Amino acid sequence: MTNPSEVVLALLRATETLDEAAVVRHMGEKVVWRNMPFPAARGKKTVERHLGLMNRAVTGVEVRVHHIAATGNVVLTQRTDVIRRGGFEAAFWVCGTFVVKDGKVVLWRDHYDHAYVAGAFLKGLAKLALGALRKAVFAQPVGR
Repeated sequence: MTNPSEVVLALLRATETLDEAAVVRHMGEKVVWRNMPFPAARGKKTVERHLGLMNRAVTGVEVRVHHIAATGNVVLTQRTDVIRRGGFEAAFWVCGTFVVKDGKVVLWRDHYDHAYVAGAFLKGLAKLALGALRKAVFAQPVGR
């Protein structure tokens, strides 16, 4: 696979498997992965380790690509990333920049609004708490 957009979509789909080895198969050896504003993870082994840590914190990932555009080997995405852990879910907007060389991603940089991400997490926690409250209230026998 050498079409840059197809390479990026394959990488993003692989993130949904929670298998970091499947993700890094789409990356070059000297890949740089950066979730702004955090420090960059440099090199395939470091990226795989970081993905492994993230994957242990979640039980599900979904990537909803809304727009994808490419010029040469640079691919831009606008997407919603959804992370899950048990009954918790947070969905947030992400803009990604990817550089593809020889059919492999060599740069992956994601930008997102941290306030929006925090709001998504708070919304997810509130839904979880409300669900637990409903369960507790409706589990009470009638007439008590």
